[in-house]
Amino acid sequence: MNIKGELNKYCPRCHKHTVHTVSAYKAGKRRSQAEGERRMKRKTRGYGSFPKNIQKRFAKTTKKTVIKLKCKECEHVIQSKSMRLKKVEVQRV
Repeated sequence: MNIKGELNKYCPRCHKHTVHTVSAYKAGKRRSQAEGERRMKRKTRGYGSFPKNIQKRFAKTTKKTVIKLKCKECEHVIQSKSMRLKKVEVQRV
């Protein structure tokens, strides 16, 4: 799906419609010292099989993509509702 690079949306901080820059949300780098990451490392250590089942059949063909909208006036970032899309392309003008 093609999305325009700039959209006129309502900004909750400015309390009016302003121009927002559009970008696709990308997950950040995983923290190696997070509790879940340490637990998984402890489970998979040593000789033997993987402790959790690896999913082989997937029910969904697409993932939910989140679009970030950044206000040009106050730099406030809003995450829009996620949509099921195979591919997101932000068009730069």
